[in-house]
Amino acid sequence: MISVLTALGNRFEAQVATVLGGSREVTVVRRCADLAELVAAAESGVGRAALVSDDLRSLDLGIVERLRAAGVRLIGIADDEGGERRLRQIGIDHVVPAGATVGEFDAVILTALSVGGVAGAAGGGSAATALVDAADQAAGSRVRTATGPGARTSADSGFEDSAAPETPDEAVVVAVWGPIGSPGRTTVAVNLAAEAAALGVATLLVDADTYAASTAQLLALLDEAPGLASACRVADQGHLDVAGLARIAPRVDPGFRVLTGLPQAERWPELREAALAKVLDLTRGLADLVVVDVGFCLEDDEELSYDTLAPRRNAAALTVLDRCDAVVAVGVADPIGLSRLVRGLQLLAEKCPHSPILVVNRVRASSVGSSPKQRIDEALARFAGVGVDAFLPDEPDALDACVLAGRVLAEAAPDSGIRAPLATLATRLAPGADRTTAARTRSRRSLRVRRRSTATPDTATPESAT
Repeated sequence: MISVLTALGNRFEAQVATVLGGSREVTVVRRCADLAELVAAAESGVGRAALVSDDLRSLDLGIVERLRAAGVRLIGIADDEGGERRLRQIGIDHVVPAGATVGEFDAVILTALSVGGVAGAAGGGSAATALVDAADQAAGSRVRTATGPGARTSADSGFEDSAAPETPDEAVVVAVWGPIGSPGRTTVAVNLAAEAAALGVATLLVDADTYAASTAQLLALLDEAPGLASACRVADQGHLDVAGLARIAPRVDPGFRVLTGLPQAERWPELREAALAKVLDLTRGLADLVVVDVGFCLEDDEELSYDTLAPRRNAAALTVLDRCDAVVAVGVADPIGLSRLVRGLQLLAEKCPHSPILVVNRVRASSVGSSPKQRIDEALARFAGVGVDAFLPDEPDALDACVLAGRVLAEAAPDSGIRAPLATLATRLAPGADRTTAARTRSRRSLRVRRRSTATPDTATPESAT
């Protein structure tokens, strides 16, 4: 017999207990009054599976991940499509309708535990397989099991395909990281995303820096309601889809969306690991290129505390680095900045499986001597074993103009020498970007910005501005 735990709302409790009382395959070992009791029972090893209902209070992504970590398989119970959708969005792949028969319950529980692993306990592989087949035929479309994101239809996800298509196989998530000391990672992230958007690539910029988020300030956006925290909160409750994420991430330019970060560092617990991972998965359906600005600290919280169930201080950065497709590492071209970069790259290699794309910022002869690019390249090759992919010249006036106006380089300083290497990097990272098209787009964008700056709101036209 398979031991099962239950934690159900009032309208499901008695009905499910009565149905499962007639099962020959499973037995209810504990009927939990709330989630706290369910988690305690699961972590003590009492049950192998757990039945939860969509109306159970405080059921969210974090609880689902905790139960899964305890080795318990979750089966959801819902009486409508909305409840089923919420259960699936918080990670419960196996859902049974409220009026399911005992055979349907047995089938989905066996499926959740995998038929092969349950066969011995159930009294034989052939009998268990026959039970699943018979129950599946009886259930028909009433028992729905998802094996992954691709198993969901547009009706299940709650929005039209034409409004927000999901393209998880094509989208690219790029993390922008740098060591402590303000190396310019946010400047790189913002302008990298802007250059990709200028190529016609649908781009989303995400500020996941839990120590010093500043994307909103650089783009002159309001940050009273931080976008990423809002998205994580809705995702944690199982109500976020791609259409909902699009409403939270405003457009700052055609093809360029932004999820703003936390206005205060002490709000870092709002970016829970499971919820942030869900948001990152959904961003792949909203944009072709997702650029994520992450904090400098990559220290594991297990080294700081024995309470492994508590929120992790650096979970945001570590989650992004674990799920990204590429990482851009940014350092400063001076002795202190390069030393920090070398040490940081060693730690980054332990946390991220991808070789970093190296960007050295504020390159100038006054800080490293003559031929700065050659000296920096040789030093990093010797001490870190990596080469530099992009050198960004030190142009404080251009960057000051951007911050003052709340604009990106393409708008406030289109002729800046910082743009060319970032535009090349955007062409390299953006899916389907073409270098010839990129050069034409940058030229038109620069001309358009100059025209706009010389025009007056009342009388000037594009023709007269030339």
